[in-house]
Amino acid sequence: MSLTPPIAPGEPLFWGDGLLARGLAEVRNDLDALSEPGFWVVVAAFECEYTFARFDEVTRAPEDVPAVGWAPQPLSWSSSLSQEEYMNGVEAIRKNIARGQVYQTNLCRILSAPIDPAVDLFPLALHLAAENPAPHSRYVRIPGMEIVSASPERFLSRDGASILTTPIKGTATTSEQLLAKDNDENVMIVDLMRNDLGSICRTGSITVPRLLALETHPGLVHLVSDVRGELREGITWSEIFAATMPPGSVSGAPKSSALEIISVLEPTPRGPYCGAIGWVHGERAELAVGIRTFWMEGDRKYLKFGTGAGITWGSDPQGEWAETELKAARLIALASGNEVASLS
Repeated sequence: MSLTPPIAPGEPLFWGDGLLARGLAEVRNDLDALSEPGFWVVVAAFECEYTFARFDEVTRAPEDVPAVGWAPQPLSWSSSLSQEEYMNGVEAIRKNIARGQVYQTNLCRILSAPIDPAVDLFPLALHLAAENPAPHSRYVRIPGMEIVSASPERFLSRDGASILTTPIKGTATTSEQLLAKDNDENVMIVDLMRNDLGSICRTGSITVPRLLALETHPGLVHLVSDVRGELREGITWSEIFAATMPPGSVSGAPKSSALEIISVLEPTPRGPYCGAIGWVHGERAELAVGIRTFWMEGDRKYLKFGTGAGITWGSDPQGEWAETELKAARLIALASGNEVASLS
């Protein structure tokens, strides 16, 4: 299956889940858009700011998408939090845990690198798909925003009344390096997601088909669980997002307390990183958590990438910093064309 016409530089586009969407019809920011007919690409920022783009042409994505190969960029990355600041943040969260304010909080930092605004990121998306395959890879280009995500994590899948979320908590290079703390984190977030879905699903319909399953991804292993439910009749997309955003696995538990702590400790908005990226078409949807994600926005002067770790009472500040480096290093190296020893 060939692509006709070829993708033009700067053409609005969605690519992911075996789909290719072209022919941008409109862009909206109100949740009511998802109640209207059509294929809507969703970019939901962690801060619960929404962009919905309706595309008129949706086809099966060809396997041989013609594109110029990605030319690795000599990028120089800086971090929104230094190692010392990040480790101090870990200790601040542990103090909040000791006071009983929170059980777990995800602490993130945003990496940014100056880049030529004319750079097209679609070749990077194809490069990552080949070199770092991920089950929820996505590429989005809409006015004012371009996103390349190699996300391993499902946020929400919907098929009619059935809804599924698959939180990831627990990351290491091998299964032997996973800690008891990783199990605890995962179970905490499963409980949080059960609560989130419980507010919109039929009583008694919430199940956990998988708990603490081990998944292997390029260079990493993750602990993964599934939480499934059946939506109550009449539940709208607005109510679904209100109940579940931002994703629990990248915020914390209780979510409201974790978000307060994040707002104090993180100096830079996360934007699409740790938000939701994907599509909605009526009562069907596939939305990924926006982790392992590059993006450019606005004046396109910077390429950005987010990385973080979940902090519990059992967290070691140095170990949590190392986890943020581990999660970022492979993808940064693929984009930059070199091995990156430090991303600070």
